[in-house]
Amino acid sequence: MFRRRSNHNKDVSSNEKIAFLFPGQGSQYVGMGKDLYDHFKVARETFDEADEALQLKISKLCFEGPWEDLKLTINTQPAILTVSVSALRALQLETGLSPTLLAGHSLGEYSALVAGNAINFPDAVRVVRSRGQFIQEAVPVGKGGVGVVLGLDEAVVKSICEEEAHGEVITPANFNCPGQIAISGHLSAVKRVISLARKRGAKGAALIPVSAPIHSPLMESAGRRLGEFLRGITINDACVPVVSNVDARPHTSRTKIKKLLIQHVSNPVQWEESMRTMLSESIRRFIEIGPGKVLSRLFKWINSEVTLANVENMESFERIKSL
Repeated sequence: MFRRRSNHNKDVSSNEKIAFLFPGQGSQYVGMGKDLYDHFKVARETFDEADEALQLKISKLCFEGPWEDLKLTINTQPAILTVSVSALRALQLETGLSPTLLAGHSLGEYSALVAGNAINFPDAVRVVRSRGQFIQEAVPVGKGGVGVVLGLDEAVVKSICEEEAHGEVITPANFNCPGQIAISGHLSAVKRVISLARKRGAKGAALIPVSAPIHSPLMESAGRRLGEFLRGITINDACVPVVSNVDARPHTSRTKIKKLLIQHVSNPVQWEESMRTMLSESIRRFIEIGPGKVLSRLFKWINSEVTLANVENMESFERIKSL
């Protein structure tokens, strides 16, 4: 464990605008969070909180799998949230860094809301576990899916989705960065779009490991169930603005946050636009907190001149020290 920065360095950091970003589904892997758990007491406490809130060993699932269980939406969502919050708490305890803006990709928006004190962590874990259940139950396992198309613009991808729908649901789901668009809907339609996208000149097109067609109209029933569940959850005004996936704008109002979370399930993720919103606020330092480096890689296609770092294990903590 490295030493906390001096107060002088922390004051310097506080004058710099920093954004914290949190990953979503697709970033999970067996073993995630174990290094943090082994080295930081606050990380162990975070996993213990999650285990108690859920009454199951989410820590064991993160550290040991099996993969077939970890990749199920009902498990993936609380698992990634827990790893992300454990990394967040360790980062802030050890460095004193504070964000100017927050954002999370899809599920990651809940991690951002925890970071902004809009939702307390035990409640957030319960919400995303139930959210995952609602999402999974909206469409039977194996009937829905998510894919990604590389190298085609938005209009072309939308046209291919319309052409290959054949009476099923298929739609752009994530506008991640220039030339990368996720698609979501019935699995058979996702596969048809992937096939045609390759023929139309896509640089790449493939399924990604998400077990439910999130951010598509197939999730409207899940959104309604989530709205009912959120009635029993306390949502506060965020102390740091959170840029919503739905409209790519920063929000602090608890009323607005709750409405956006319901819409969030069946609406596309406006990630590229969200990052451009942050850039417009003169933020040039971005820290991805949680498993993997997906968001850092996406950002290089949006703006290659910013400072990027990720925090998910001890090796990445050491790199943060040198920034």
